Amino acid sequence: MNDTWGLLFDWDGVVIDSSSQHERSWELLAVERGLILPEGHFKAGFGKKNEIIIPTLGWGDDPEVIRELANRKEELYRELVANEGVIILPGARELLQSLKEEGIPRAVGSSTPRENLDALFAETGLDALFDVVVCGSDVTHGKPDPEVFLTGALKLGLPPRQCIVIEDAFAGIEAARRAGMKVVGVATTNHLDSLEMCDLAVASLEEVTPLKLRQLL
Repeated sequence: MNDTWGLLFDWDGVVIDSSSQHERSWELLAVERGLILPEGHFKAGFGKKNEIIIPTLGWGDDPEVIRELANRKEELYRELVANEGVIILPGARELLQSLKEEGIPRAVGSSTPRENLDALFAETGLDALFDVVVCGSDVTHGKPDPEVFLTGALKLGLPPRQCIVIEDAFAGIEAARRAGMKVVGVATTNHLDSLEMCDLAVASLEEVTPLKLRQLL
């Protein structure tokens, strides 16, 4: 294989643990606007753009309404993060540091809005460990469409076959597969046994090394 290869990291549930704050921000929005959240909504929508999630909740299909609700949801999320801080998942910073030291290109490929990433980068300093950031604001189609990962590969200057995606959500895993990339599944959102479609499934990034990743290609 070509020796030039790179990593595309999903953000929520892979690098940071913010699922509780995201779930509560949906709940706060529902209460604020008098809306109903269907049972199981959070897991079903995890990893997808708000513009995809909101119509499936039955909250409307008018683009302006969707955009306003999506923006307000993220405002509530950022307020929670500002008040509570954020948890970096086990092994994430260490893996990113190892990859950086070995000169292996690294990108964020996330459905998260740019404003969220900016706030979290300021909180954690993790932006210093990435070469490229592609977020929900940079693409037209959200996961499971492969656009976010294909855009990340393009910005890294790598063909899809030389990229590995690290994901936790089924929508992101499907997007990586559709992009023609290898996938490492991290069992933060879904059980380890449910990640059998991945090229490698791990309980946490503490199990992952640059050598183990290179062997997937």
